[in-house]
Amino acid sequence: MNTDQMTFNDAITNEKPRLPGQSAMLFFVIGDLWIFSCYFACYIYDRGQNVETYLASQQTLSQGIGVINTILLLTSSLFVALSVHAARTGSTPKANRLLILGGACGIGFLLIKAVEWYIKISSGLPIGTGEFFLYYFMFTGLHFLHVTLGLIILSLVYHNVNTSTNPDITLFESGATYWHMVDLLWILIFALLYLLA
Repeated sequence: MNTDQMTFNDAITNEKPRLPGQSAMLFFVIGDLWIFSCYFACYIYDRGQNVETYLASQQTLSQGIGVINTILLLTSSLFVALSVHAARTGSTPKANRLLILGGACGIGFLLIKAVEWYIKISSGLPIGTGEFFLYYFMFTGLHFLHVTLGLIILSLVYHNVNTSTNPDITLFESGATYWHMVDLLWILIFALLYLLA
């Protein structure tokens, strides 16, 4: 067995402290967070050069939509965390149900984000606010792709749990780790684009 792989049964009997998930996923998540941190630093610097224009552009965003999306992703992360706990305690059916609920919240997030983009594009973007909206579409577009990838990963986890006689808990934990990163990224994007005064 791979040293990064642990079955559900091993997780129940193993009491040794360890980092959850596969080390490759942790490395990927840290690298992704580093890249986004650089993007965020560029945004903050550019915003500082032209605060009034950025604030005017920011006022055209719907904080209500941003809050709904934040609640959806936080709820999704809660479901995914609870599903990992259920998997660790050997309750596979409960883990599956919670995983589905977490994925459903993620799909809801994507649908609402697509509607928000449609509203923005169809109403025309305010003249003179191009730089802000370049960041807006870059951040939310990259995040949209991350959520989509996260849903694919959660689907692979679900498939592993339902088709394997000895499901891999480290795969489950890795999927959850990635999903929580997606949630963290959204909280930072929401704060920078929708709330920063």
